[in-house]
Amino acid sequence: MPRFGIEEEFLFLDEHSLAPVSLAAGTRERITRLSTGGEVTQEYLTSQIECLTEPVSTAEAATEQLSHLRGLIGWHAGDQHAIAAGTGTPFATTRSSAVSPSPHYDKVAAHLGHLTRDHEVNGLHVHVEVTDDEERVRALDRVRGWLPVLLALTGNSPFVHGGDSGFASWRSILIRRLPSSWTPPHFRDYDAYRADVQRLIDVGAIADAASLSWSARLSERYPTVELRVFDAQLSAQDAVFAALLSRAIVLTDDLPHADIGVDGIDASMWTAARHGMAARLLDPATGKAEDAWLLADRLLAAIAPALRELDDEDRVRDGIARLRASGTGADRQRRAAADGGPSKLAELLRAGTPPPLPADPPGLTVSTPTP
Repeated sequence: MPRFGIEEEFLFLDEHSLAPVSLAAGTRERITRLSTGGEVTQEYLTSQIECLTEPVSTAEAATEQLSHLRGLIGWHAGDQHAIAAGTGTPFATTRSSAVSPSPHYDKVAAHLGHLTRDHEVNGLHVHVEVTDDEERVRALDRVRGWLPVLLALTGNSPFVHGGDSGFASWRSILIRRLPSSWTPPHFRDYDAYRADVQRLIDVGAIADAASLSWSARLSERYPTVELRVFDAQLSAQDAVFAALLSRAIVLTDDLPHADIGVDGIDASMWTAARHGMAARLLDPATGKAEDAWLLADRLLAAIAPALRELDDEDRVRDGIARLRASGTGADRQRRAAADGGPSKLAELLRAGTPPPLPADPPGLTVSTPTP
């Protein structure tokens, strides 16, 4: 069974203001790999931290790893009177987050300049194992037109500077400012992919291939297609739902798709970021504008054989039913803030990284990968 892996980014937020705060000195050194698998690493800003699963084959294994990892960082956040928040952007900000000490991050910060000041963004990245180079490129081409549907389903960053941004995914709008962001071009083969990436490096748009900000790309570290379109998610259950969708999409070789152009897909990306599941999106098979929910249903029908083969169909359908009943992460965040202001929103965010009981997680060692 093809494996997948999940990378989740979190912001440490002050439990009262919900603005980013730097992790206390030594926090990363006290967090390491759990006996159940996965690891916790530093991220671009000192207010961020990342959880990574080991390669897994089942939803159960992914859920177990993410739940333990979220509990571990939730315990450390609580100890610092903070919340480890699974949200694409913070509710409030001081625009003073520092870059994590690292030669690589120093280089990225110098390249981004002023953009770093409010680049407090958290994403969910899903790796789907595809061992053949050419098949990875073909899978990337199939996926690209469906990226707006995936974004609409998982938008989870409605706030900016303590107010409503009007967007379901403000994180996506911030990411749009980076070179090589949003929709990747169509590539005829693996050599064309590599040549295009090298051109971006040659012109100075990116420092290296690992700095690509496309919403889907080929991983430089693993034999995987990496979907990066998702905001960080409120719960482990939400994150696994996105991962199972990703795996089935990548593995469905007859997924309906046509080249509606980067501009067409990006237009749908913008409306998905703006309106979430209330958006009108371009059908990636026909180019016709349709309601997001209708396209989500068409996507589900197209990948149903893969979901059944992977034994994921019930979980994904349950995830769709939850979204219809409770809304996306952005919907839930807005509802919490409307019901009880920042304190109610803090409860929602804290619930996604509940500390283990008893609250005494094992301490291990941290690694620092290149993002």
